[in-house]
Amino acid sequence: MSSDNTVFSLARFVAIAMKELVQMRRDRMTFAMIAGIPILQVVLFGYVINSDPKSLPTAVVDYDRSTFSRSIVRGLENTGYFAVTRLPASEAEADRLLDHGDVQFALVIPPDFSRRLQRGEQPVLLVAADATDPSATSNALASLTQLGTTALLHDLTGPLATLAAGAPPIELRVQRRYNPEGITQYNIVPGLLGVILQMTTVMLTAFAVTRERERGTFENLLATPALPGEVMAGKIAPYIGVGLLQALIIMGAAWLLFDVPMRGSLLLLFGATLLYIAALLALGFTISTVARSQLQAMQMTFFFFLPSLLLSGFMFPFRGMPGWAQGLGEIFPLTHFLRIVRGVLLKANDASATWPHLWPIALFLVVMAGVALLRYRRTLD
Repeated sequence: MSSDNTVFSLARFVAIAMKELVQMRRDRMTFAMIAGIPILQVVLFGYVINSDPKSLPTAVVDYDRSTFSRSIVRGLENTGYFAVTRLPASEAEADRLLDHGDVQFALVIPPDFSRRLQRGEQPVLLVAADATDPSATSNALASLTQLGTTALLHDLTGPLATLAAGAPPIELRVQRRYNPEGITQYNIVPGLLGVILQMTTVMLTAFAVTRERERGTFENLLATPALPGEVMAGKIAPYIGVGLLQALIIMGAAWLLFDVPMRGSLLLLFGATLLYIAALLALGFTISTVARSQLQAMQMTFFFFLPSLLLSGFMFPFRGMPGWAQGLGEIFPLTHFLRIVRGVLLKANDASATWPHLWPIALFLVVMAGVALLRYRRTLD
């Protein structure tokens, strides 16, 4: 007795649904996407996103070393936005810390601060801010409007009480360095160089071996006398040219369309970009040795893209994240490349300021290349 195929069958529906559930359970990568992506997004977006960073590292150059200057420093920390982490001996050293990105702010208290304050001459305090990322400094600088009045409230008593009654007893001068106008494009557009290169190079290389495995041409590659290192280098080399071409296009657009300043050495930036591309290509090749299909390769690259994008400081201030998130962010090459490209273009950083961010990328390259060579097999599974 034949069944009617024109009528919806609940039994056939249940059988097909059960088959898909079994297939889904066997596909570990798909199961990881189903369970992992919501957890990853909730954790990262819940803990990491913070547009109002606090306890930003601050250097204080106190030439005066008086009771009044110490009150200013305490008042600065009481705002919650500043954490004094460095006490440089000179203003030049504080400038170097700002250039290298070791601190976000530098406060300079002149040597005649207390003497001029007691005379009612409204002494000047200098606050220099690393404004390459305007969103990281705007709220902190806004909190300084009442610093002169609140910080010295308990010091201006007795004969000095008249100083607290009138105009602010001190003048606060703020220098927004490297991006004084607070133009967002100066921060975002250079960062796009790292983000776009990451999105394209990793994915293209991740498909390198999986595409051949799916098409059945991987056997021909295994039959050649090529060594694993030769295979990896040969597959990566063409994409290095692709990445450099993309970098030139992005840099040209940044200069022509957005007037992004290019104050540093473009040759230094070119070398750093070449190293960064090589590290990403090594990662993509590693993924291609693990994934069994192009779909799995795409899924694995997504697991890398999301945390890298959120933890690198591209979208949100890096110092606004909790300590554990900053520690994870230091692993990704994008985090260090963003500091390099912004430092070279906006701060005119030299090789000495760039090296602390170059070697982590080089280490990532060595580790990924080593894993890829270990994972590569000259025989099919």
